[in-house]
Amino acid sequence: MKESTNGMTRRSFVAGAVILPALAGAVLAETTTAQAKGSQASVKYQSTPKNGQKCSDCKFYVPGKSSTANGTCQIVDGSISPNGWCIAFQKK
Repeated sequence: MKESTNGMTRRSFVAGAVILPALAGAVLAETTTAQAKGSQASVKYQSTPKNGQKCSDCKFYVPGKSSTANGTCQIVDGSISPNGWCIAFQKK
């Protein structure tokens, strides 16, 4: 095969075609992970229940080491009180 005028061979083209999508996928995965959780302010998080709803009854809540210890949330960043509440509340 004859080299093109810009110096790219079939081998270098194929190598680039394989590596570039993998790199793009890695960058997108990192961006998605970083943006996966919202801030407490964006979901109007408060450390007290609202209308009988509290984080410990929410499907997104991840309990702490004890029933009274703060836990985490699958969709909200930071430490979350089991008695807290936000607009993302979804009953278990």
